[in-house]
Amino acid sequence: MTPRTSSRLNTIAFLSVLLCAILYTIMHVREDILSSHNSSLIAFILLGLALIIALGFEFVNGFHDTANAVATVIYSNSLPPVVAVVWSGIWNFIGVLLSSGAVAYTIISLLPIELVLRVGSEAGFSMIFALLLAAVIWNLLTWFFGIPNSSSHTLIGSILGVGLMNQLLMGNNTASGVDWGQALQVFKSLVFSPLAGFVIALLGMYLFRILVPIPAFYQSPNGKPPPWPMRLLLILTCTGVSFSHGSNDGQKGMGLIMLILIGTVPTAYALNSAVSPKQVEDFTQKAFIVDQILVQHNNNPMPSVEESRKILTKTIQHNLILPETIPAMRTMLKTIQTDVHNKTTFKEVPVEYQTNLRNNLYLLDQNLVHFSHIETLPKEQETIINDFEKDIVTAIQFIPPWVKVVVAIALGLGTMVGWKRIVVTVGKKIGKTELTYGQGAVAETVAMTMIQMGNQFHMPVSTTHVVTSAIAGSSVGCGHGIQWRTLRNMGMAWVLTLPMSIMLSGALFWIFLKLF
Repeated sequence: MTPRTSSRLNTIAFLSVLLCAILYTIMHVREDILSSHNSSLIAFILLGLALIIALGFEFVNGFHDTANAVATVIYSNSLPPVVAVVWSGIWNFIGVLLSSGAVAYTIISLLPIELVLRVGSEAGFSMIFALLLAAVIWNLLTWFFGIPNSSSHTLIGSILGVGLMNQLLMGNNTASGVDWGQALQVFKSLVFSPLAGFVIALLGMYLFRILVPIPAFYQSPNGKPPPWPMRLLLILTCTGVSFSHGSNDGQKGMGLIMLILIGTVPTAYALNSAVSPKQVEDFTQKAFIVDQILVQHNNNPMPSVEESRKILTKTIQHNLILPETIPAMRTMLKTIQTDVHNKTTFKEVPVEYQTNLRNNLYLLDQNLVHFSHIETLPKEQETIINDFEKDIVTAIQFIPPWVKVVVAIALGLGTMVGWKRIVVTVGKKIGKTELTYGQGAVAETVAMTMIQMGNQFHMPVSTTHVVTSAIAGSSVGCGHGIQWRTLRNMGMAWVLTLPMSIMLSGALFWIFLKLF
């Protein structure tokens, strides 16, 4: 097969998969639109645009992050590029499908609470468009120059930009900006993971050379595939990183897509239709018990529903428990109990109440988290409240299978288009010598482990930063040293990403607010 024929077949396969993904998405969105009571044409046009941009973000994410998963197997000639990319795409797909969705909603928790509650409004759409476009623009710029920048870092910077601009425009007393406590936890994860990746890969490389003293494993490829045991190991680690990447990075776009769907088609996505009648019954019983616990801590008169929403929103904005917070939580509990009374599923709740019910559940959940962290509770009460919080999460934090499928496809297609620039950087421009087989195996093993740890703690981890830092560590472990010019460029991208994405998303948010 000639290179031209192979390229033509690859293009046909790419376009075929893209067309199938588009048709698959349209089919599911059409079903939800037909079942929706919202007839606003503008809302559905915005839905289509927002989905395109969100999937575009995941597509560009494939340029940066998924390319790192295939870099070592392609550069070491363990697999042909087309086979490696397809193989990685399959395991990204599986990783996305098996993901829990917890990382997706960790990302959402960074957004201003009042915009999350009004995601279907002009301000809500302005938020979604601004942060996604800012992330896509910065990712494309760094990809163009072949710099392995982090899509996670970019997205979080974009979220912070929207939050800060929202607070600047609305004022400190009426709007929230950034939940710095939650943001700090996310930043700790993004900073710790590459540092740990470097150190562990350095030590792992020392250990690997001692335990496996086979010279052929520590040679540069020079156009030849590695010995079969090393080849198998490299393929296995590529598989592990691809699966881990899908299960972590794929969730970031999924969370934003869910916000879009909730805002435009609340009757289909505000509440989880998969919750069983038994779960709903248990939920109402636990709500009664939680109310009795709250009474023991504050039995003051309960405010109205509207006043309670304002109080609970303010509690989240200022990240503290106010004197009136507990009575407001009790009002929310009573309202929620009334809405789900004698219902076998959440979908039986009248259409006009579903969005309010979801927002009430979201407010109650966030405030219960604050309450359980601040108040010293007996172990039994703490367990009851934690179980009730899990039931709320089940009701409102879910990802439909079709969303996972289209996100996985977007990641895979992005990898097929943009892998070459990143592979060259990873293979030739990090260490002072070319990447060896052993380095690739150690670095990918470390990256896979770090990403899975991020999944366990529900924290976003940058695949790019972990893989590149692990390769740098393995290069030092081999005694080859590292190219400081490349690391300086990567560090510059890391430092610039936050302020640039903040300014981009903040400016776009302001512009979209004016346009909408």
